[in-house]
Amino acid sequence: MQKANISHISSEHEQSSSEIQVSICESFFSRLLGLMFQKEILATEGLLFINNSENRIDAAIHMFFMNFDISVFWINQENIIVDKIIARKWHAIYIPRYNAKMILETHLDNFNLFSIGDTVIIEKI
Repeated sequence: MQKANISHISSEHEQSSSEIQVSICESFFSRLLGLMFQKEILATEGLLFINNSENRIDAAIHMFFMNFDISVFWINQENIIVDKIIARKWHAIYIPRYNAKMILETHLDNFNLFSIGDTVIIEKI
């Protein structure tokens, strides 16, 4: 799986010094498995799911077989965060309010790190 660093520019045009290292999930199997069955995730880690198209249905997630809650950010094709939520373990489904091409799943403590309207910077490593 390819890795990337995620940072952001706030909607007030201030660049954050915080970074999250993510594994990029592009294959069907990596998107299907996601964080299921993992014991934990570090605050500096996450998964970035990249879908083939930008819409609400393909960007929906489930939390079955999850052992912990996570922060979820939906990102459109312009790399702007369009929605976010705290996803609770074993919850059936979460659908973003707006079309999204990418989903960032990360540690619960990162929920306030990103805001709706922020621009995400993805630097592949």
